[in-house]
Amino acid sequence: MKQPDIDSYNITHSESQTTLNGYVKDFTAGFDKMMDLVGVRFHFIGAGGIGMSGLAQLLMKNEAIVAGSDQMPSEVVDSLCRMGADIKVGHRPENLSTETDAIVISAAIKEDNPELKEARERGYKVYKYAEMLGVLMDRYEGIAISGTHGKSTTSGWLIHLLKQAGIDTNFIIGAKINQLGSSSGVADSKYFVAEACEYDRSFLNLKPKIACILNIEQDHLDYYKDEDEIVKAFGEFALGTKPGGTVIANGQDANVAGILRRLGKKLPYETFGLEKNCNFYAENIALNDGLYAFDVYYNNQLLGETRISLPGKHNILNALAVIAMAIKIGLEPERALELLPGFTGIDRRLMLKGHFNGITVLDDYAHHPTEIRASLAAIRQKYQLKHIWCVFQPHQYSRTRFLLDDFAESFKLADMTIVPEIYFVRDSQETKKEVNAEILVEKMQANGTNAMFIEGFDAICDYLKRNVSPGELVVTMGAGDIWKVADEYLQWIRRNC
Repeated sequence: MKQPDIDSYNITHSESQTTLNGYVKDFTAGFDKMMDLVGVRFHFIGAGGIGMSGLAQLLMKNEAIVAGSDQMPSEVVDSLCRMGADIKVGHRPENLSTETDAIVISAAIKEDNPELKEARERGYKVYKYAEMLGVLMDRYEGIAISGTHGKSTTSGWLIHLLKQAGIDTNFIIGAKINQLGSSSGVADSKYFVAEACEYDRSFLNLKPKIACILNIEQDHLDYYKDEDEIVKAFGEFALGTKPGGTVIANGQDANVAGILRRLGKKLPYETFGLEKNCNFYAENIALNDGLYAFDVYYNNQLLGETRISLPGKHNILNALAVIAMAIKIGLEPERALELLPGFTGIDRRLMLKGHFNGITVLDDYAHHPTEIRASLAAIRQKYQLKHIWCVFQPHQYSRTRFLLDDFAESFKLADMTIVPEIYFVRDSQETKKEVNAEILVEKMQANGTNAMFIEGFDAICDYLKRNVSPGELVVTMGAGDIWKVADEYLQWIRRNC
């Protein structure tokens, strides 16, 4: 793998800024992270989103006043209203109170939104979601978990483990933790766990006490120029760690290791991995009934044995990251290893939707080639069924085009892959002209993968009804709305089998 040229980085670390290759990022510019929130009135545009609703809850916990709007009614909106927020349905300029102090917008809100236009005209301070996340994290001992893959699972795992150990925490992540029934929560706690997303460099708004880097690969190439630029952004994220804090990072990921070598003694860090040169590492890995058990070592000293309840070897790495962070927070190693197997996963991550008439149906969020390979390998290991049907919805035309060859090689462990049209998000009409699902299917077929293009979800369900047999498995896969196929197909099985 080509290593980014970061030998020339000029790295310094201070309370408010980092300098990287001459580029200065002031993490406090434009807003006061330690402002008194009591009585401050925030208006949320897009309040019903997963992250936005979590921010609203945490602001109310800090005695701020929350109002806002969302395009559609939902249980999330109703829940915020029950908590004391004033959330309207529909975006209209008159929704903004004259008493509003600041605006918070989700990533989906465009400049032509009528409420945002009104806010601009009135001169209100406007915070992006990631900026407000940084404002709130700075009031706590933040744990920010970054990486191209595994952020939600690792975050949810850490939150669940800490809660089981009696260490409550505030949290906002990008998917529902099934055992907690929520993607966000507030607590009387000094800790705050959040995902740190690299898109748009939004994670540079966060200054955590513990910064975790799970892995770094090419992604979001509609925003980043190349892999070097992605690695540099992760380096800046690491440097945003508060003085006295720690970076917990994947020591066997080449891109991550390159950053850590060049950080040297400027910033404390500990590594995890499957190799003995990492601080936290796993040995004596054994596969039992499709799930892994292993011994955990820290600096060559045995901490003990443990196991995980999530399938896939990639989840050993996620587990080691969780163990490292939990111990750094102060949990006894024995307790961390004891509680680790209790976590059973988050929404849309190799999620068992149902098993009827001998047919198993799963749903998974994988939308990057590495994630797809890992998920299919985990399915093979755990279920050991004779035939796997994968229904994959590509996410973004730009991602599909940039990673086309990798996608074409990612489905070898599926017996048949069905591909509908690409999910359109954050793309331009010009981008749509450069690639489509049929091009991807042709590439897959040329690489020896059984694949077919079926355009509509109804047509896909009809095909599955005619062709899937008892003893086989169907997995819907992707970051868009492909889960609807799993739901519709399951309903048909229940009615007809």
